[in-house]
Amino acid sequence: MAVDYTIRGGVAVITLDNPPVNGLGYSTRLGIVEGVERANDDASVRAIVIIGAGKAFSGGADITEFNTPKATQEPTLTTVIQVLEASAKPIVAAIHAVAMGGGLELALGAHYRIAAPGAQIALPEVKLGLLPGAGGTQRLPRVIGLEAALNMIVSGTPVLSEKLAHTGLFDELAQGDLLEAALSLAGQAADRGGAHPKVRDRAIEHPNPEGFIRFARNGVAAVAMHFPAPHKCIDAIEKGVKEGFERGLAFERECFLSLVQTPESRALRHAFFGERAAGKIADVPSGTPVRKIERVGVVGAGTMGGGIAMNFLNAGLPVTLLETKQEALDRGLATMRANYEAQVKKGKLTQEKAEERMALIQPTLAYEALAQADLIIEAVFEDLSVKEQVFRRLDEIAKPGAILASNTSTLDLNRIASFTSRPGDVIGMHFFSPANVMKLLEVVRGEKTEKDVLATVMQLAKKIRKTAVVSGVCDGFIGNRMIEQYIRQALFMLEEGALPAQIDRAIEKFGFAMGPFRMSDLAGNDIGWAIRKRRYREQPELHYSRIADRLCETGRFGQKTGAGWYDYRPGKRDALPSESVDEMIVAYSKERGIGRRRIDDDEIVGRLVLSLVNEGAKILEEGIAAKASDIDMVYLTGYGFPLWRGGPMLYADTIGLYNVERAIRKYAKQVNGDAWQLSARVTELAKSNGRFNG
Repeated sequence: MAVDYTIRGGVAVITLDNPPVNGLGYSTRLGIVEGVERANDDASVRAIVIIGAGKAFSGGADITEFNTPKATQEPTLTTVIQVLEASAKPIVAAIHAVAMGGGLELALGAHYRIAAPGAQIALPEVKLGLLPGAGGTQRLPRVIGLEAALNMIVSGTPVLSEKLAHTGLFDELAQGDLLEAALSLAGQAADRGGAHPKVRDRAIEHPNPEGFIRFARNGVAAVAMHFPAPHKCIDAIEKGVKEGFERGLAFERECFLSLVQTPESRALRHAFFGERAAGKIADVPSGTPVRKIERVGVVGAGTMGGGIAMNFLNAGLPVTLLETKQEALDRGLATMRANYEAQVKKGKLTQEKAEERMALIQPTLAYEALAQADLIIEAVFEDLSVKEQVFRRLDEIAKPGAILASNTSTLDLNRIASFTSRPGDVIGMHFFSPANVMKLLEVVRGEKTEKDVLATVMQLAKKIRKTAVVSGVCDGFIGNRMIEQYIRQALFMLEEGALPAQIDRAIEKFGFAMGPFRMSDLAGNDIGWAIRKRRYREQPELHYSRIADRLCETGRFGQKTGAGWYDYRPGKRDALPSESVDEMIVAYSKERGIGRRRIDDDEIVGRLVLSLVNEGAKILEEGIAAKASDIDMVYLTGYGFPLWRGGPMLYADTIGLYNVERAIRKYAKQVNGDAWQLSARVTELAKSNGRFNG
């Protein structure tokens, strides 16, 4: 049973005990109901306290029961709350650490609430594309007011208990032991006798509710155009304001059931579970011992190296930062300081914290200074011969058991590992630029990487607040291997009749944060040029458009040179269509003998997105990615794929693999169609009406 029942001085104590956050699964819900009924049947019991064991009151629904019959098996949370409200004996909810989602709704069903300082209070369902489903939209406005409740529900953002101490949510904020304070409050309530207060009986207070709701709708429309849940939250709150608690409650349930079926909620829930699933590796059990990481070394103080170092400084880990020249080292340190100063100016960091983090850096020009580091990350130029020099040197000076990591984005990690006498200690840690901001970390598992090394890096990723996804070794790993096919199709479409602004506009309308040509200009067109030159040497048979090479030959490398696929004004990042580039594209088509045609936005989106899907399917076939959700997490957190579509593989599931296969076969019949090599996984799933994601 996930609930413990004891009696303390005439008060029944029902303790939720379902680690890690006392999720309200079937056993927990049943235990609460049985505990309340047992207390009411016991003449020696005067009152009831509900409290959470461990590190939370309750984090809400038990995610292990999602999409199983137990999730809706009676008693549901709504039934549990009805039992609480109907109790003849007063019930006190004693909240510490976390009361979120259904956990907060449970507390709102109690007659009284007491909280410890620092408890995080939230109704975060909107982040899953849903709204509270057990009365949250109706009860919270009745205890903290319409405006505060609407803001909490629509944003899903946690609020500390101290900030809600003077609202009607809490009867007390406990200063000492929470259980003792709750027992005292419960005893006082029992002594008073009479009817016990119910949140449902309170009025919603606001001087101009209709005006505020209208104002809130306008605000939500501006920021949540792709997500229906925030709008439904407001609808449910408004129903309660206008028509009362019971009708509001019934309407909330209708909204919840309709939102569960939306593709947007499906995408958000997919991302939620995908992030958690990414950390589970089939052959690396959760109890695998990990290595102690107390000091980190970073080789290279450039943009990437400095950004990587900041992740560890932010987590309180000292970093030894190595460069080969003092000028480069000074420049890197100045950039890091400037980044922290910018956070101070924005109020995101105190000056004291900024100084503490900078003080954790040990700058050096000597490899020997890395000798005591537990983890050393190489962030040097993307060239195998340069990597070889670094790893041979690290192998000489690093202590036994130190993890040696490469930040390579495309190179063969197994070859890099072979430059050392300890390939089991070598792993890929591919950060995304800017490394101190971007959430994704591709963790590349070499053929000889030890399991404890992998487990250590996955655990460390959580500490530095990254979403870590494991990739096998191949050219480009998951993200860059797929994006190469996306860029290939974009370049082919330039040859065939489109222009950069049209392609970017179409895919950005689909929901990408940035189109392929704006993205290339931002990253630097010379980076892609260097990769293509390597392709031409290693895979001369590969069909590739040379139109981007022509651009680079003119020195148009993007924003850093003031000209790329677009023109840029000094000091500004606005991408302005370039007449000279458009003329160059048209001339190139003529030179190749390709008749230009009108390419509509649907074809642009189809070819770009399905190029990702098709390559992602090959990555799954080869075992480079363990599961489709891992690929989706890479694209949601590292490549600007629209969150409300759930990633390329879920998008393919949504439109159906039969339709995906038909579209790819159609594209393969066009000019440049030989670039499409249909994945066997796509064909297999199309025939079986299957899905990438179960």
